[in-house]
Amino acid sequence: MLARDLRAAVGDTPLVGLPALSPPGYELYVKLEGHNPTGSVKDRVAKYLLEDAERAGLLHPGSRILEPTSGNTGIALAALCAPRGYKLSCVMPENTSVERRRLLELYSVDIIPSPAAEGSNGAVRMAREIADADPDVYLPFQYGNAANPRAHYETTGPEILRDLPDVAAVVAGLGTGGTLTGVGRRLKEHDPAAKVFAAEPEYGELVYGLRNLDEGFVPPVLDTSVLDGRIKVDSLAALTETRRLATEEGIFAGISTGAALAVALRVCNPRRLAEGSKVVVVSPDGGWKYLSTGAYAAGNLEQIAASLAETVWA
Repeated sequence: MLARDLRAAVGDTPLVGLPALSPPGYELYVKLEGHNPTGSVKDRVAKYLLEDAERAGLLHPGSRILEPTSGNTGIALAALCAPRGYKLSCVMPENTSVERRRLLELYSVDIIPSPAAEGSNGAVRMAREIADADPDVYLPFQYGNAANPRAHYETTGPEILRDLPDVAAVVAGLGTGGTLTGVGRRLKEHDPAAKVFAAEPEYGELVYGLRNLDEGFVPPVLDTSVLDGRIKVDSLAALTETRRLATEEGIFAGISTGAALAVALRVCNPRRLAEGSKVVVVSPDGGWKYLSTGAYAAGNLEQIAASLAETVWA
């Protein structure tokens, strides 16, 4: 692949079969978004957010961009802003992983910490307050910007259909809702019988990068009419399937991938999907940005899952 610049290298990620983990009578595949330039699905979103703003004349060299993020969107924006001369500030929970903070520091991003106990909802609240008080700041706001789902409608969804035209279902984690909405719309246009399932954390549970809608914030970009089910998953199940993905398929992914995989395994039954169905799990990122959290350490998984909930928010 030859790309004229970093933006042109975004997307076209591998779709990889999971023969060892596929239940009898079903085929599982994983869309490895960690193969994007900065290592996550958010490269797609950041590219669309910036290009929309540029077309609208909202950005010029020296412009200051502000965005609430748990890390991946901030890192993607930072990499794409740098060559354009945009200044970036990110509001993020104060106890996000060391790797994410160090990457943002590498790009000279101004990190504004929000209360750890409020998670990503606190980052959203604080970013809105700052933007309201400073008219010179541009807030792309991935949670409410139509460019987010459109990135997946125009790129992620078509890539899945190109590589697996007879896909029966897609499972993705419920974060901003952009992936589920964009991919879901594109998938159902191709085949109205296709299913879209959201992996949603149990109420009060931590699963990196995901949110439970009952905890107070429903992202405006999320179109729930696209969903055929919001299926709950706890942190232990997410961690367990993340480990199995590594040990049985050799794929090193983030914890939200494990959550989506856990849901995919549950929907592979005749009550939800016909035997012979092909199911795609969207993997938002690799596991590299989570090494410092202890998520991959040896030991009792129940204890590790419990410790993660106490130390690190998505």
